Amino acid sequence: MSSSSNSTAVVATATAAALATGVLAYAVWFDYRRRSQPEFRRQLRRNLKKQERAEKEHAQQSIQQQREAIKHAVDDAKDEGFPTSSEEKEAYFLEQVQAGEILGADPSKIVDAALAFYKALKVYPTPGDLIGIYDKTVAKPILDVLAEMIAYDGTLKIGGSYTSGPTSIDMAEMMREMGEMGELGGIPGVGLD
Repeated sequence: MSSSSNSTAVVATATAAALATGVLAYAVWFDYRRRSQPEFRRQLRRNLKKQERAEKEHAQQSIQQQREAIKHAVDDAKDEGFPTSSEEKEAYFLEQVQAGEILGADPSKIVDAALAFYKALKVYPTPGDLIGIYDKTVAKPILDVLAEMIAYDGTLKIGGSYTSGPTSIDMAEMMREMGEMGELGGIPGVGLD
């Protein structure tokens, strides 16, 4: 080894040792203050509570923004309208399911993916059956958003059939009622399962 590389190694080792000593000294000083000064402990607790409160407010704002985006997306989809003939419905359905699958692969496009699945659901003849398929094939975060879309849409009928009978259950109506009671949306992981 040359003297140049020895001196570089010595400097690097000394720097690393000084840095480690500084970190250790700070940790000891911090622990000493935490143990011996009640006001320092109180300030740490206040800072922690303040940070938790800020994180909680941020999470609530994010949830509210997502709900507004969901409502806006459903309203826009209704304004665009849906196909009426069988051939158009079939092509539209396939297009929307494919779009939902593609968008579902990107975690940042959950609302867009759920909207595509929602549009497919709107033209499917038996939406309750399609939800069963979605439940087995679609990711849970997308299902959660889709559930909020279904709950928001007052015109969507999901049940065994569109006729009223003793066995017909309107899942969309049940989701809307749960949302009004605060059971839907406030609980993380609400889906169609």
